Amino acid sequence: MAAISVSGKDRVFVLTGAGISAESGLPTFRASDGLWAGHRIEDVCTPEAWQRNPWRVWEFYSGRRADGAKAEPNPAHFALAELEAKLGERFFLCTQNVDDLHERAGSVRLVHMHGELAKSRCENECGRAPVEDRTIYTSLDEVGRCACGGLLRPHIVFFGEIPLEMDRIQEEIGKATLMVVVGTSGSVYPAANFVHWARLGGARTVYVGPEAPLNAAAFTHVVEGKAGEVLLGLFQVG
Repeated sequence: MAAISVSGKDRVFVLTGAGISAESGLPTFRASDGLWAGHRIEDVCTPEAWQRNPWRVWEFYSGRRADGAKAEPNPAHFALAELEAKLGERFFLCTQNVDDLHERAGSVRLVHMHGELAKSRCENECGRAPVEDRTIYTSLDEVGRCACGGLLRPHIVFFGEIPLEMDRIQEEIGKATLMVVVGTSGSVYPAANFVHWARLGGARTVYVGPEAPLNAAAFTHVVEGKAGEVLLGLFQVG
């Protein structure tokens, strides 16, 4: 399709999902079979799973850390970082992904609504900030504790928990004149509602991914294809 014009007055909100990381070789969560990288979600990514068996949760996320360390940003990550470099304060990125591929590509103005793989936080939610932690643990005995005594858990939003930074995300959507959604199925809420919120504010909305999402009708443009190929040259910044 023709390049999408971004004027000097536009504010761009980008939402990315598992599809963009899949192009770097990281597995996606498949709701159809309830498995994530061969594990049942209820065994490794719920508050109940943590209460039952924190080591099983840590074993799973240590594996995800190992996978993430091997992955490299792909052209889609770099294309979004380049767009941010051109727009500055008029650009905002929200990712559903927990990897750090966006940061490694150069993105700065972003939030991880589902947490970050390379951080840990107190299981007691005592208010202390998450800490950087890239350790690939081999036993629960290696996992540290918070100053309050609570065991450190992955800084991940488990299923059933509230996504992070929602106030800031809603504020940024309210200011956006263009929303770009990349590589998400439109089946996970509240992220699937972001396009509807943007449309209510009058924003143009663009979807990029290998197939149309479940909420495709909410987009003014649906561009099917690999993000690493489509995003390069998609935007013409004026």
